[in-house]
Amino acid sequence: MIRAIYPGSFDPVTLGHMDIIRRASKTVDELIVGVLNNGGKTPLFTTGERVRMLEEVTRDIPNVRIMSFSGLLVDFARHTESNLIVRGLRAISDFDYELQMAQTNRKMNPDVDTMFLATSLEYAYLSSTTVKEVAFCDGDIREFVPAPVPELVREKLRELQAQS
Repeated sequence: MIRAIYPGSFDPVTLGHMDIIRRASKTVDELIVGVLNNGGKTPLFTTGERVRMLEEVTRDIPNVRIMSFSGLLVDFARHTESNLIVRGLRAISDFDYELQMAQTNRKMNPDVDTMFLATSLEYAYLSSTTVKEVAFCDGDIREFVPAPVPELVREKLRELQAQS
């Protein structure tokens, strides 16, 4: 059985992420979307909110499971008995960083390999950071994220404005 992990922050999940999830899920028996709980960053959504968001938008893909994790990705792979990491590449600049990470992960756990998927051209420009910047400026993000994410982002921004 091939069990893979597609890790990321998914803050919020974009159509680019969904493209990689759908394509990767067709090449493995089980795809675990690993939502990183990174204490070094301040995400817009909590880890739990990001997990629920991903569960909602992937519910039609039967071999996808959503889990959160913190710490080293290779430890998460060992914990979930995964033998493959899936990474999306938008540009050549992504490859430099991702190759270093793949080699480091392979050194720490030789049983885990990394598979790179080139992002579909229509999403090559897209990132969660860009989506948040557009949303913070009250722009329309519907063409960048799956439903119901635009409304969730609007609600979260209203909460933040009410707190300040």
